[in-house]
Amino acid sequence: MSDNTVYTEDNIRSLEWQEHIRLRPGMYIGKLGDGSSPDDGIYILVKEVVDNSIDEFVMGGGRTIEIEIKEGAVVIRDFGRGIPLGKVVDVVSKMNTGAKYDSKAFKKSVGLNGVGTKAVNALSENFIVESFRDSKSKFANFQRGVLIEESNIIESSSRRGTKVEFRPDSKIFNNYKFQIEYVEKLVWNYVYLNPGLSIFLNNEKYFSEDGLKDLLKNNLSGEIIHPIIHLMGEDIEVALTHADKSQSEQYYSFVNGQHTTQGGTHQSAFREAIVTTIRNHFGKQYEASDIRQSVIGAISLKVIEPVFESQTKTKLGSNDMGPDGGTIRTYILDFLRTKLDNFLHKNQDYANAIQKKIIRAERERKELSGIQKLAKERAKKASLHNRKLRDCKIHYNDLKDERRLETTLFITEGDSASGSITSSRDVKTQAVFSLKGKPLNCYGLSKKVVYENEEFNLLQAALNIEDGLEDLRYNNVVIATDADVDGMHIRLLLITFFLQFFPELVSEGHLYILQTPLFRVRNKKSTIYCYDYEEKEDAISQLGVNPEITRFKGLGEISPGEFKMFISENIRLEPVMLGKEHIDSLLEYYMGKNTPKRQEFIIENLKVEQDITEL
Repeated sequence: MSDNTVYTEDNIRSLEWQEHIRLRPGMYIGKLGDGSSPDDGIYILVKEVVDNSIDEFVMGGGRTIEIEIKEGAVVIRDFGRGIPLGKVVDVVSKMNTGAKYDSKAFKKSVGLNGVGTKAVNALSENFIVESFRDSKSKFANFQRGVLIEESNIIESSSRRGTKVEFRPDSKIFNNYKFQIEYVEKLVWNYVYLNPGLSIFLNNEKYFSEDGLKDLLKNNLSGEIIHPIIHLMGEDIEVALTHADKSQSEQYYSFVNGQHTTQGGTHQSAFREAIVTTIRNHFGKQYEASDIRQSVIGAISLKVIEPVFESQTKTKLGSNDMGPDGGTIRTYILDFLRTKLDNFLHKNQDYANAIQKKIIRAERERKELSGIQKLAKERAKKASLHNRKLRDCKIHYNDLKDERRLETTLFITEGDSASGSITSSRDVKTQAVFSLKGKPLNCYGLSKKVVYENEEFNLLQAALNIEDGLEDLRYNNVVIATDADVDGMHIRLLLITFFLQFFPELVSEGHLYILQTPLFRVRNKKSTIYCYDYEEKEDAISQLGVNPEITRFKGLGEISPGEFKMFISENIRLEPVMLGKEHIDSLLEYYMGKNTPKRQEFIIENLKVEQDITEL
């Protein structure tokens, strides 16, 4: 017989809106994080507020947005229509309240669930919203979602619009820090998708005249075989080119301004439409993979009430354009069949370059076909789950799982390091891939090496990135090597591999370096782990006279019990970010032939190498 005493009326609770958000923040903003990853919660908070300002621009209200981020606090000011003054409190503190339910006010917006700014409000230590409208203004001040102060409607000479100030709650976002590079990328995407909009981030102006054409131009990592093709429609914009070197397809896709990093129905239709159009144009049934090899493309679509496959809106699930049209697939196919085909007829040099690229890809595929087949057979026989890969239970492409953003693959060197991480990891979200020795320097090599080299072949199979990132199995790919010269060399070799063949893995913010402590400083009462000499000296001062100091020379020396502390909530990840340097020239300089210029660089920086050896 069941015991009814453990389940009574006392067990039933009704939560206030802010309590539910704070209790289950992952439902609203994905993972929390400390700011080291571009999909960490603090960036989602910024995005939720800016999205509202973008919607104002789209609806014709204001052409400028100002963003200021200093010392963990955020201020966002737009010059749109301003929140109706009588609803200033409601729109940021009442669930399912907002103008986006009214299609007359916001026709094609991302934030249709009335949650965005409420989540920001609830997850902030302080949240202030102020609206300027019709020469009047009103503000409201909240703490962790609770209204502290509300002004009357007063006269104001300020320009119309909305101003939001907030500071993420340090109780929820532990030791968070904004990486301004991630915010810059977010801002660039906003201006690419909204030509004519000016965004000022910490007083620096971001602006685009040519939309997605600018996006591709500013993100190209190497030479291209033809100038960027830029096509526009009423609710669609497309940019397209081909990389000169053989690489995986690379796409930037957006729906109503939302960067759908996992693609979805619109991206699939875009890929299909490219193949269909090219086949029809040349009157030949080229292989789809040959047509799409080295494609670099971008698509932006505007849809009425889009349906996404996860709360963070990284993959479009719906195929319906809304009441004004048919399916997304049909719309995109028809658009490219007409616009791209017309463009190629009018620009024969573009068409010739594309056809030559397809023929080259066809030749390479035939040369690789036997190798690819053997490589896939080897990957199966290698028994990934027992030999190279200790897999986890949840994966990044499990779009319905709320922990998918936590999925991590640690790439380690040697059995001892992989053993320590394997013993201490979270088996649900953390996987381990063990390297054997140093990887090959693949700079300047063709993709043939990916299939011929066992390490690269198995790593590619583990990540599931042979055909792009759409089915990537881990959100975070972490290089976990010793903090010595050999470990850093392995890091460079792995980064070279990814930049050479899968640059989008890096550009989309999935690649990291694991930071592990160099020292342990302890006495009988306390233990402090230190990541550099400065932290070690601070720990010695803190613990007093003659503490025990241990230098960790390798990951294998750290016990599984200690390792658990460094790959769980206290994990320190250094993101691998791409600057504005040309990737090909960067790789040639550091990983190519030992030129006099590089020799000079090594000599000038020899002291750094010596210091690392002495650590």
